[in-house]
Amino acid sequence: MKPVAQVEDLPKGKAMAVEVDGVSVAVVHTAEDEFYAIYDQCSHAAVPLSDGEVDGCTLECWLHGSRFDLRTGEPTGLPAIYPVQVFPVEIRDGEIYVDVNGAKQ
Repeated sequence: MKPVAQVEDLPKGKAMAVEVDGVSVAVVHTAEDEFYAIYDQCSHAAVPLSDGEVDGCTLECWLHGSRFDLRTGEPTGLPAIYPVQVFPVEIRDGEIYVDVNGAKQ
């Protein structure tokens, strides 16, 4: 696990791009006050997901509207048909930690 940002730097309903050990990661803070980390590249168009819209527990790609479940990385809306990796996240003392070595999928 590596610290990537302060909780206060990521408002609810937003995503931010970070790099962890050479891996591009989108860290997401949902309106429900949950934190997620997902590979920061759409499996359909290879653009940053961190520039997309957060809606509940999904992240929508800004280019073609593909949606990804933040818990599983599975696409929930076309045109994407391939999942993206998700990573474990922990909050410790106001810091967001991500583990890219614990990727699911």
